[in-house]
Amino acid sequence: MFIKPSSYTRHSSTLKSTHLMLLKYFAIGGFLIILQGLIVPAALATTPASATAEAHLGPRDLAVIINDDDPLSVRIGEYYQAMRHIPDANMIHIRFRPGSATMSPAEFRTLDARVDALAPQHVQAYALTWTAPYRVGCMSITTAFAAGFHRSYCASGCQPTKYDPYFDSPSHVPYTDFGIRPAMALAGRGFRDVKRLIDRGIASDGTFPHGTGYLLSTSDRARNVRAAMYPEIVSELGSKLRLRIVKANYIVDRQDVLFYFTGVARVHALLSNHFLPGAIADHLTSFGGVLMHSSQMSSLKWLEAGATGSYGTVVEPCDLPDKFPSPGVVMRYYLAGESLIEAYWKSVAMPGQGIFIGEPLAHPFSGHR
Repeated sequence: MFIKPSSYTRHSSTLKSTHLMLLKYFAIGGFLIILQGLIVPAALATTPASATAEAHLGPRDLAVIINDDDPLSVRIGEYYQAMRHIPDANMIHIRFRPGSATMSPAEFRTLDARVDALAPQHVQAYALTWTAPYRVGCMSITTAFAAGFHRSYCASGCQPTKYDPYFDSPSHVPYTDFGIRPAMALAGRGFRDVKRLIDRGIASDGTFPHGTGYLLSTSDRARNVRAAMYPEIVSELGSKLRLRIVKANYIVDRQDVLFYFTGVARVHALLSNHFLPGAIADHLTSFGGVLMHSSQMSSLKWLEAGATGSYGTVVEPCDLPDKFPSPGVVMRYYLAGESLIEAYWKSVAMPGQGIFIGEPLAHPFSGHR
């Protein structure tokens, strides 16, 4: 139920021994980026041609997956298509019994095969139109749709999982470059919540908001592992964004929240703060991705408080920072004009156990399309 404490140094040495093994899995065109959850980009052996593509993914690049057996999913899909002008060819319809927290790998593989068959080849990412199921066996459902169900993305105990080659990559076409389609769930407790989420994402486009990034260093030793990254993040991004390192478990009455990263099981006073359209927020804890009936705070609470994107793990991840968003990475790509789904996905080195939720096409820092 609780994240097992470990030292960041031990985690880093584990990653070093893992990198050699990963080379044979992820070498694509001689290109591989592997970081240790920090914010400084690794040197690239080669740069994909896609690095010079448009600033972010758009409606043509995103397929929307709808569960026709779930009236709420259908309604969300129709609204999202209308508001984001998603092409008809990108609307993918499947059927499964809605509402369960977990889908079996066998059922998922059947659905995934249909989605693969229907998705246009140019599509680079997916939007899911339901809240549950949020898990496939030992994986999150967003990573399962992105990369297929593979047990290498799971872990038994406090172990690393398979790396995502898209992590900290300059690519704007993840399916073309790496064969994965990042997925994000348009999640909420009802249509009104999801409608507000979608509307916030659209309202954020091209606004270049003057908000603040709050980096909280908490008293929860096991969950505070990302705090070690904060000084370097401020050093790199402090000239581009107002950043505040706050030594507290939560913030109160802040009216300019653009980023909010913390590490606690529950975040208090969320509703006292104002999240700007396009805001990203998450808390490092074991079960934030258990969206319904979690023993800890559900990541849905961030969206209900006004954030446009969040992340949480669906099974016990322990305190390995690479299983959670690296704040510096997501902020760097978001500020460079990438969409929420791109920037957020690029910030998690080992996404197999975590679900991404939010409005995928939000792009506050780009004026294009």
